[in-house]
Parts: sequence; structure tokens; C-alpha cells
Amino acid sequence: MIDVKKIEAVNRPIEAANGLPNECYVSEKYFAYEKERIFCNNWTVIGVGSSIPNPGDIKPYNLLGIPLILVRGKDLKIRVFHNVCSHRGFKLLDKPCNLKNVVRCPYHSWSYDFEGNLVATPHIGGLNIHQSKEFDKTKSNLKEVKTKIWMDIIFVNINSNEIEFDEYIKPLEQRWSKFINKNDQGLIVHSNDYGYFSLIVNCNWKFAIENYCESYHLPTIHPELNKVSNINDHYHIQGLPNRFAGQGSKKYEQPFKGNKKFNTFPNWEKNNLKNSEYIALFPNVMIGLHIDHFYVFWLEPLAINKTKEHMQMYYIGNESANGEELKELRKENSKFWKDVMLEDVNAIEGMQEGRKSPVYNGGNFSPVMDQPTYQFHKWVANSLI
Repeated sequence: MIDVKKIEAVNRPIEAANGLPNECYVSEKYFAYEKERIFCNNWTVIGVGSSIPNPGDIKPYNLLGIPLILVRGKDLKIRVFHNVCSHRGFKLLDKPCNLKNVVRCPYHSWSYDFEGNLVATPHIGGLNIHQSKEFDKTKSNLKEVKTKIWMDIIFVNINSNEIEFDEYIKPLEQRWSKFINKNDQGLIVHSNDYGYFSLIVNCNWKFAIENYCESYHLPTIHPELNKVSNINDHYHIQGLPNRFAGQGSKKYEQPFKGNKKFNTFPNWEKNNLKNSEYIALFPNVMIGLHIDHFYVFWLEPLAINKTKEHMQMYYIGNESANGEELKELRKENSKFWKDVMLEDVNAIEGMQEGRKSPVYNGGNFSPVMDQPTYQFHKWVANSLI
């Protein structure tokens, strides 16, 4: 199904390594293999908590053909379940909604509470007989998915075989402790007006991560951004153990004129006031951390050559996130990042087109400029083999 020798070529020293071979971007058979090895075996992002803010909010999500539902319970806890009735396998929900007490199957009205417990089995023992001594409801609850919420990001581990999330995220939290601590994480608020946009791009999901990890393309793809934060002001980030990679800037400034400013994280170290960091947390989420705002840029693979990019914007405190006084500033900030992401589209779609070439061997890496992207290729390769 996959050419192991080609995959193993990624693990050579960076000077001699080739990138992932073409089939990793164009083969449907490979895509099915990747679904299991990459998306089901690891902590994968499927959304954000602010998209289901109220008790009873429920949202369906399709993870590469696996139907799921995201549920905000009456205890405000978010749980994720497989979106299938335990009775006859009917899909429970097709659209986001808010429910009062139960999730009811449209087929035979078997019903589940927001903790996944089967609570009603109408006519199971015959007409108007809703109980059966022979049937144990507790064995037919909704099947819950291992889930963790971090910085409002919803992570799931479908196969329940990844390390515990606290251990998984620890290297990144330790890295970012000079910027934000546990208390600061609780200060972020999603913007309700200019807090979300999405893009459909005609390329494999991996290209978005590869592109995000490096600053090599700044002068050619992002000339305006390069003026604000020059390629010379950037540094590489390689998370060990190998779970994330990316870049940072030593020259971040809010790129808008005027006296109005967003609130800032209170425990940000003074000697790093102009630092910002852009982390790709493998496999499918990219995070931008700034002293005055935070974004979550996560990927929804739709096909081998099609991806939906979701951008969620956060600020420090409700005044910055949703106050009327800073509304125009939020609008400008959202437009700024959308313009940056749109500039990347030609680059990542161009790489998809290039992978149709039968002579392309996975490409090469600059030992100086491509280290974070090389780390991502190695992570994918080792997850596959």
C-alpha cells in the first residue's frame, strides 16, 4: 500500500533526506491508511468548545467518514460520542441544534441523556411496554470518545491508544510558561463577531502544516507581513519529543494604527514582549500565540486533495473579545490574518499540483531554513511505519 523505502528516506539526516513521496498526497489508498495511523491513533482536533457554548448544544462532526457528535452537558462538560444509535445503527444527528434533555433517535425514538446513557427504549417489550427484563440498558449507552479540552480546543483520540493528554501537551506548556501560565489560559475568550472564518483549499491537509512551520516563504508569499516581521526576525521551533514544530518572531507588534489596544496576558515575561510563536501541534492544528491575542487554525481533511481550514480568534478578557469599543480593531485583526492565509492558498495548492509529477522524489530540505517542516515529515513517516 505504501512504499516503505520511500517513506524511510525521510529519516535520513536532513542534508540527504527526501520528503514524503507523492502517494502521501495523491493516493486514495494511502489516505485510508493515514486515517487510521495519523488521525485515529493520535490526539486529533475536531473543533472548539466555544462552538457549543450552552448546555444542550450538540454538533455533528465527520472525521474522515467517522460520524461523531460534540455535546455540551448540563454540567457544562464537553463530551464526544460516536454519532450512532446503539439499537439499529441509525445516525442520530445531521445538523447542529440545542436540545432540552435527551438525544432522540429519529428511527425508533431510543433516547440518550447528555452523558451518553440510554434512558428511554419506547415499546421495547411490545406496544406501550417500554422496559424489558431481558434487556440491560447500561450495555447500550452511546460509545464515548476519549476527549480533552485545552485552550478551548477539542482533542479526541479515537482509538484510545495515545499517551494521556497532560503528558502529550506538557512540552508545549513548558515552552510557553514564559508567556502564559495555567491561570492565563482561562483568560482567553472567543470573539463572537469577528472570531471565525473558514477556507476551502484544493490540496492535501499536510501542505498547510508544512507551509505553516517555516518562515522561508515570507519574502515571496507574504511581502506585507515580511515588512512587519522580517524573515531575519524569525527563529525555528522544534518540540521534543517530536509532537510540534513551527516558528517564532522577535518583532511582533499590533499592525494597526491608533490608541486602542487589546488587553495583554498579565504574566508574559517582560524580556519577551515582542515575541510571538506559531506552533503546528501534530497532526492538524496550528496555534498563534501573541501577547494580545491567540488563534486556533485547525484543519478538517475532506479528501486526499481537499481541506477545510477553520480559523478561531481569541482575546484576553471579554472586553477585548466582545466589547463594542474594540469591535473595529477585531475586524481589522481578523482581516489581517485572513489575508495572510489567503496568500498561502496559491502556495499550498501549487504543491498539490506539483505532486502529479512522476519524477518528483519528495523533494529536499534546506538544513538551515526547513528544519521544522523536516520534523513534521519525520513525524508523519514514523507514524506510518
